[in-house]
Amino acid sequence: MAAAAQVIRRAQLYVPGSSMRFLEKSRGFQALDSVAYDLEDSVTPTKKPEGRRNILEILNRDRVPGIREQAVRINSVGSGFALDDLTEILNGKHLDCLVVPKVDSASDLHFVTDVLRQKLPERHGPGSTNPVKIVALVESARSVMDLKAICAASPYLSGLTFAAEDFALDLSLTRTPSLHEFMYARSAIVTAARAFNLPSTLDLVSTTFRGDEGVKQLREESENGKRFGFNGKQCIHPDQVATVQEVFSPSPVEAEWAVRVVIADGKADKQGRGAWTLDGKMIDVPVVGKAKAIVARAEVCGIDVGGLQEKFKGEEPQ
Repeated sequence: MAAAAQVIRRAQLYVPGSSMRFLEKSRGFQALDSVAYDLEDSVTPTKKPEGRRNILEILNRDRVPGIREQAVRINSVGSGFALDDLTEILNGKHLDCLVVPKVDSASDLHFVTDVLRQKLPERHGPGSTNPVKIVALVESARSVMDLKAICAASPYLSGLTFAAEDFALDLSLTRTPSLHEFMYARSAIVTAARAFNLPSTLDLVSTTFRGDEGVKQLREESENGKRFGFNGKQCIHPDQVATVQEVFSPSPVEAEWAVRVVIADGKADKQGRGAWTLDGKMIDVPVVGKAKAIVARAEVCGIDVGGLQEKFKGEEPQ
């Protein structure tokens, strides 16, 4: 299977669209992969028109260098607000991505895809290289059971996000620090995303982050998500971003290992060796594939891969 395109959403920070103060503040980030200006949960029904106007104003300003992606979380297709959201938000000059909540079936993404093609045909016609991407929120038992159809529903689908609180409500689950109660759903999401070559999987919101203990829990929860196969996490406070993005970046040890493997594999390949060892451990095709993916992600995350390649250029297969 081909590697998924490198889309970096280590952290996606929700910012309420009804607060111009928070929207302005978000533009001051020095390094944020994705900001999601929110029209859903953080905006009351009476404030939604104001939220749309605020977000549209932000999207039509010049981009700021510290934010890679500007997304908008619209209201769910079944809410009655989604079409109004899209009609206004799609006028935003610098809109990169739509976050679609409560995607229970493929029809929700069919609706959004049809509106994108109707409103922005120049970005969604044949051969277009800059479509508005879609990230779908998985929030219910029905959604988990219909992941195959959801993943195939739109050519613009770029990722899946696990919305734990709504999922827990749907199944009458109690969230615990171990997160064991979400094991099936989280595994299903990352497996479906990989099967359909979706580049982004965003894990559940962490509700604790203040103080040393809060940061410790946030880091542990982020590391848990990374081990599960997620490559990013939702954030609800700016203070969460640095920790989350650090965890979901290749660590210095990972980056060094991956560069060493790729360099040595090039030499092993010329020698006709399909398997060899590094530091006493066998390296074969799957391991090399993992190393190449880490190197590619490290480059996008701003790690000095060139410097590492120079440092380890003498690495030899053992």
